Amino acid sequence: MKIIFLLFSSFFLLSACDKYSDSKLAEGYSSLSAPKLINAENKPGGDTTVSIKPFVSFQLPAANLDNNLRPTFHAGKALANQPWVKAPTITTARDGLGPIYNARTCLSCHIKGGKGFIPTDNKTPLTSTLVRLSLLPSFSTLTKEEQATAIKKSGNIDHPVYGDQIQSQSISLAHQLRHSQKPGRIKHDVAPEAYIHINWIEKTFIYPDQHQVTLRAPEIDFQYLGYGSLGKGTVFSLRVAPMIHGMGLISLISEHDILALSDEQDENQDGISGRPNYVWDAGKQTTAMGRFGLKANKPTLDMIVAGAFANDLGINNPLAPNQPCTALQASCSNIANGNDENGFELPADLLQLVVNFNRDLAPVQRRNSHDKNVLAGRELFYQVGCNQCHNPRFTTQKSSVSAHLSEQIIWPYSDFLLHDMGPDLADGRADFLASGNEWRTPPLWGVGLLSQVNGMATLLHDGRARTVEEAILWHGGEAELAKNRFIVLEKKDRERLIAFVNSL
Repeated sequence: MKIIFLLFSSFFLLSACDKYSDSKLAEGYSSLSAPKLINAENKPGGDTTVSIKPFVSFQLPAANLDNNLRPTFHAGKALANQPWVKAPTITTARDGLGPIYNARTCLSCHIKGGKGFIPTDNKTPLTSTLVRLSLLPSFSTLTKEEQATAIKKSGNIDHPVYGDQIQSQSISLAHQLRHSQKPGRIKHDVAPEAYIHINWIEKTFIYPDQHQVTLRAPEIDFQYLGYGSLGKGTVFSLRVAPMIHGMGLISLISEHDILALSDEQDENQDGISGRPNYVWDAGKQTTAMGRFGLKANKPTLDMIVAGAFANDLGINNPLAPNQPCTALQASCSNIANGNDENGFELPADLLQLVVNFNRDLAPVQRRNSHDKNVLAGRELFYQVGCNQCHNPRFTTQKSSVSAHLSEQIIWPYSDFLLHDMGPDLADGRADFLASGNEWRTPPLWGVGLLSQVNGMATLLHDGRARTVEEAILWHGGEAELAKNRFIVLEKKDRERLIAFVNSL
């Protein structure tokens, strides 16, 4: 069975937005004026920043990480790279894969700590990119009270058969032999939910100076649905795995500093109305402000890692204790698991190792900051208004638990708020308070190294943009004015602004 769904949506990589948060450096900052360049900008992660020479990946520990903590970092890194296998086996430390899943290891999606891979043609199925899905309330059989509870805990209403994301792989022998056998010839004991391919729909953008750029949007092709039709009222969103360095620093940004950038009612009438998302914290069993995820739908790094283990690898753990199988997938639910005596495939201590590994991944030193074109591009970045959402600077809070991340001046270029990015980037899928048009401003640190690390740049939430320029041209909504200012620049000035972003 084949279902095609066209997504006119995309994650915003470069937004027209930022309001400066730190009072010590606020003087001289405005949406149309760049502040004086200071040396601290060359170290995006403060004292955690790692050198660009040599640079091979985003998997490097914070430069100031205590030597006593480095063995723990590398143990977490090894676990993040570890391939999980089907249960039961004699290798009890790494069994329990699936039964349905998207990847065997954490870092097969976050390639070298960078972003995921997305195919350039429709012949290669998705692997390190996934599809989120949910059901519109009007198509749900849940009562209003049940719907309210579901939205409070998970942000939306899960599909009754397929859950909140498609798992495109399974432990089935038929799936493992899919490259040598025609799909459907061998019976599955537990079927993958679907094989997903991408068709790219291209269009040409023409600048006022007649320079042309080819833009592309993804069309999702679901093949061999394993558990029946998706049905009406199903909403989809294609998601490329994001970069993961600097997340420990982000976790220590004061909530007050983020909220200080919010202007939900656009009281200053600049067209920018960033707002926070408030989401469920499974660890504390309460609502909290989200700061991680493409729609700011996760409040803590622990929940990010725990959720990825459960949903992407099928490895349950104390924070995400359930397998990705739904109640209507009987064959999936009856497969043997790798649970220990406490009922988990990944116990709390091993989960914490991977959380700490993610926490301590460091941003990389800036490049070419004093190059004349980069300096000119920096000025244009502010003049165009990109800084109104891509807030340059924060200072992390004091922390005794993560002293090396404590009180660091960092330069992520994000406000971590939700912004309406217009219809072209909309996925139509709500997530807690985030509407189908809203996305969290992504950090820009390291974006210029993506092609070097991953072999390609897959920008925006669905990987449609192959360059910073393409990402800008997809902007709309609150970023429409900044995009239009960019469009009318001379070509050499557009290139300068892009050069600045790639230097971050």
